[in-house]
Amino acid sequence: MNNDILSSLRPALVMTLLFAILLGLAYPLALTGIGQLLFPSQANGSLVTANGKVIGSTVVGQAFTSERYFQTRPSAAGKGYDGLASSGSNLGPTSQALADRVSADIQRQETAAPGRPVPSDLVTTSASGLDPHITPEAALYQVERVARVRGIEPEALRRLVGEAVERPLLGFIGEPRVNVFELNRRLDTIGAKPNP
Repeated sequence: MNNDILSSLRPALVMTLLFAILLGLAYPLALTGIGQLLFPSQANGSLVTANGKVIGSTVVGQAFTSERYFQTRPSAAGKGYDGLASSGSNLGPTSQALADRVSADIQRQETAAPGRPVPSDLVTTSASGLDPHITPEAALYQVERVARVRGIEPEALRRLVGEAVERPLLGFIGEPRVNVFELNRRLDTIGAKPNP
């Protein structure tokens, strides 16, 4: 009887150990190696450096609070754009807290372009809370404010937004979008009056 149990237990233990090594070590190491070899930037988080320092990532949103910059959508991830707390707020359409936050965001955004409706992505969070993109309409909505603060012609900023629009993959997968981080980096390269 004991001999039957041991003979049955041995293959189970060997298979468990084999699959632990294969799927717990070999497979992740192989995929990490392939990612580093074929897509090193993406595998390392699409980090952007300036003067040898990491200043952001093209795939993770970050808060731009200065009126001199295009602003991205709000974030519900932790205290905002916290990669360790990526998630939505889980507040439903009947939540008073959500309604109050959206109303306050609408009032704040309305000062950028009085009389125009505020694009929804400027007052609603993404599911991950880390989305770095907004719609082209949301970027164009902010042109007058950024132009006024920076002393740049609005038409020059409209062209800048147009150049920053990322088209859908293969022409039909996804929606046109603007990466706010990349747009603000381009914005810093064009002439502007000094920050007051």
